[in-house]
Amino acid sequence: MKCCMSTVVHEGNASVLPLENTFSDSLAMLNSEKAVEELIQQPILHGIDDHLIEFAEALRTVAKALRQAAEGKASAQAEASEWKRKYELERTHNLQLENKAMPPEKHLDENVQVVHLTNKPLLSDGAVKKSDRCCGEHGICSHQVLRDGEHDHDASVVPNKMTRKASFKLSWCCKGEKSDQKKHDIVSFEKGNITTAERSSKQISLKWESPPQTVLILTKPNSTAVRILCSELVRWLKEQKSLNIVVEPRVRTELLTESSYYQFVQTWENDKEIMSLHSKVDLVVTLGGDGTVLWAASMFKGPVPPVVPFSLGSLGFMTPFSLTFPDSECYKEYLDSILRGPISITLRHRLQCHVIRDSAKSDLDSEEPILVLNEVTIDRGISSFLTNLECYCDNSFVTCVQGDGLILSTTSGSTAYSLAAGGSMVHPQVPGILFTPICPHSLSFRPLILPEYVTIRVQVPFNSRGHAWASFDGKDRKKLAPGDALVCSMATWPVPTACQADSTSDFLRSIHEGLHWNLRKTQSFDGPRET
Repeated sequence: MKCCMSTVVHEGNASVLPLENTFSDSLAMLNSEKAVEELIQQPILHGIDDHLIEFAEALRTVAKALRQAAEGKASAQAEASEWKRKYELERTHNLQLENKAMPPEKHLDENVQVVHLTNKPLLSDGAVKKSDRCCGEHGICSHQVLRDGEHDHDASVVPNKMTRKASFKLSWCCKGEKSDQKKHDIVSFEKGNITTAERSSKQISLKWESPPQTVLILTKPNSTAVRILCSELVRWLKEQKSLNIVVEPRVRTELLTESSYYQFVQTWENDKEIMSLHSKVDLVVTLGGDGTVLWAASMFKGPVPPVVPFSLGSLGFMTPFSLTFPDSECYKEYLDSILRGPISITLRHRLQCHVIRDSAKSDLDSEEPILVLNEVTIDRGISSFLTNLECYCDNSFVTCVQGDGLILSTTSGSTAYSLAAGGSMVHPQVPGILFTPICPHSLSFRPLILPEYVTIRVQVPFNSRGHAWASFDGKDRKKLAPGDALVCSMATWPVPTACQADSTSDFLRSIHEGLHWNLRKTQSFDGPRET
């Protein structure tokens, strides 16, 4: 390099001096060519080299993503074909078994059908007068007769093992028989014209077709007032209503510590018994706030019994039944009305979330699904870098999220984290998925509300600077590395919560009392008036 610099300087000096002969010119030209050759042989500047390396890494990332997409598509198609074939075989086999089991001379009424809810259900003759499935005209009917323990072909031998789960019917109802709101189709096609017909109130009503027998009580922990109320409630339900009571192991220990009278209270011992609670419990009573309702919903991975949420927490949007101390006797009036029926309920939809790792061979190779009632949050965790998330909706690219994270929320969770991040408040009966960014890097990035039938895929790109973290209703936190994805869709089983009045009245009262929504002083009327 010193030689090159001296040569250049020499060349500059030679250009200033007068040319005496052609020999000096030839010597200067020879020295300049040597300098150019030495410059060419030198390594490329570091800045250009770094850009080439980043470009090569980006090309490798794109190639890997395309290869994985092609392999995943082929694998998914093969898996789908195999599952379809198995489903058709299983369906044919079940139809053959049903035809063999039904005597040809016995004809059931068209409204009486047997629904297998678990692996060991039995329908007792004469015990159920109506159908397990409604004809679909007014709603869904549910009749469940379950057997505990092993399957016994002779039901009359061990009658004590037969337990009936309360059946109920869901139907759309209007506000009174003389209401102007009628039950009509939403859209009608008449003479080639598409018109929107008059809609009913769409308030869902639950009517018991057999009395409830088993109640599950879930309580807020570490609260003396809740513990006292729980013991009173258990005693009242047992003595006045003759119901079977199921509580958490912690609550049963507290009750037995207080008095040996509560020996009749039942509980569970392992996760397997928790998974079968939906087949034994007719009604769930929660004593706490919204967190207790979330805990109750997380215990049921499938069907959820009707939930009666009592408000004993600091803030509640899903707990319409308020109890105040020391006057907390009103729970008797509420439960009397609910056990008699019919009651208005709100069907709160849940999201089903799957984490698919980069090493997975296809989208079917995912971790155990997680159900959330409020929201699933993908954030940057403790990383100082912005979150980089690629979002797809039914295989259509939505956007690339750059910011602190993203919230995928149900309409029931619209008044939770999503609201704090700038999302809209949505009536819980509206079926939809809220797409809310957390502190986005772009001011034009506004929240979305997507229809309930879509599938949302959030993927951490391979060139992401850091990991992302997913949390489900504020717990079960999981790390998402580059290449990992989170797939969310609407779950099959909603959470039915009882209403004090109706779904709309409870929702509006909760945002008025809980958020003081649009609360302001009334404008003074002593100013100028229009003439």
